Amino acid sequence: TYIGSLLVSVNPYQELDIYTVTQMQLYRGVNFFELPPHLYAIADNAYRVMCSEYNNHFILISGESGAGKTEASKKILQYYAVTCPTTEQLQIVRDRLLLSNPVLEAFGNAKTLRNDNSSRFGKYMDIQFDFKGAPVGGHILSYLIEKSRVVHQNHGERNFHIFYQLLEGGDKDLLCWLGLERNPQKYMYLIQ
Repeated sequence: TYIGSLLVSVNPYQELDIYTVTQMQLYRGVNFFELPPHLYAIADNAYRVMCSEYNNHFILISGESGAGKTEASKKILQYYAVTCPTTEQLQIVRDRLLLSNPVLEAFGNAKTLRNDNSSRFGKYMDIQFDFKGAPVGGHILSYLIEKSRVVHQNHGERNFHIFYQLLEGGDKDLLCWLGLERNPQKYMYLIQ
């Protein structure tokens, strides 16, 4: 539902057919309240107001653990990737923004009691557009990680995925160079 210009959404914990290219085209350029509430309406409205007012705009995504914040940010990035003007160079920029998410998730996601792949980080992502409204760049200004998870996990939870991935798939020489052993049970921080 909408509360003014805010979208309140709920994670249904299942795949719904509401994030398709057809849906993107449906919400593109439509007045804000013409169609049912949707992430694409928020993304499109912010983009159109930015282009018409020549002013910076932001989309704030907030919620508790498991609410779908990371998925919402990915859907908004995908919306811009499909609906904004494009060139070959811009496609490279868009791909880099979209493909950075899995890397950030590997370093910042962990198993919690409620979610096996819970984001334990926050980020402030800046997407830059040119005067024609085409995305020309972007970067992450802040990446805030839940540092306490490194040294303490609640019973049934795990540290960041990247540590286990490194132990499992890291080259023997790399592990030796880092002073690591392949067996995660050897680390007091993981088994206490």
